[in-house]
Amino acid sequence: MSEHAGDPATEAFVAHRNLLFTVAYEILGSAADAEDVLQETWLRWVKVDLDQVRDQRAYLIRITTRQSLNRLRTLQRRREAYVGPWLPEPLLTAPDTAEDVELAESVSMALMLVLETLTPTERAVFVLREAFDVDYDEIAAAVDKTPAAVRQIAHRARQHVDARRPRTVVSPGERRAALEAFQRAVETSDLQALLGVLAPDVVVVSDGGGRKLAALQPVVGADKAVRLFVGSMQKVGGTLSTEPAVVNGNPALLFRLDGELDGVAALRIEDGLVTGIYYVRNPEKLSRVESETPLTLR
Repeated sequence: MSEHAGDPATEAFVAHRNLLFTVAYEILGSAADAEDVLQETWLRWVKVDLDQVRDQRAYLIRITTRQSLNRLRTLQRRREAYVGPWLPEPLLTAPDTAEDVELAESVSMALMLVLETLTPTERAVFVLREAFDVDYDEIAAAVDKTPAAVRQIAHRARQHVDARRPRTVVSPGERRAALEAFQRAVETSDLQALLGVLAPDVVVVSDGGGRKLAALQPVVGADKAVRLFVGSMQKVGGTLSTEPAVVNGNPALLFRLDGELDGVAALRIEDGLVTGIYYVRNPEKLSRVESETPLTLR
């Protein structure tokens, strides 16, 4: 792309790149696939007659959405054959992402998992409408439906998501306190402290992808979650250390075994307690937690 520097198509694409990546990632749940979609978007964008484009941001989002939908249909078949629970690819995000409540919610592991239960078209419509505030006519053009159909799809998707998403808004301070308490309990293997920070109906979803040891079903309940963690710690042959991070705009712990990244636990926190732990160990999904990925809704 560098040989085209200074040309209007490249400048527009570069200006909106982080936005387009965020759109593709929210539709796909995979950073690697989102990067491929951006490549395909670029190849189509350079063939467009810019004089005919009224709104470059909207047009780029439209191309990105179409490419993401094509890819999502293929990915869904692959995910059906996945070993154990499938979690989105975690992204290390800038600490201030957590301050942007809308962005932090829209890329949170908790919401991304709910989006997995939508059809591809519902997911694209929901993401464009709720996260990126794209108008119905534009969404209709991106998903090849009428604006009236898109309104119905958006309504249905919103009802579906609202019934399943976390209810409470948590302040950054509350999140930090819960993360620190969880980290201390894990590091000291203090079972009582761990029970004290977990909600009674906490859900632990772990993704090893068949490559690393992980529970093949979600584990529900604080007692079972503690047993799972303690059992995992006892099986570790080496020195385990943890460090706090902001992953997908929300609090998380990075787990290192003898200094090497072993997994990422993203936390869902409500009323000062951990209600969800999304633990990704599949090595293929850990490449984006060593350096920050810039995300934006605007």
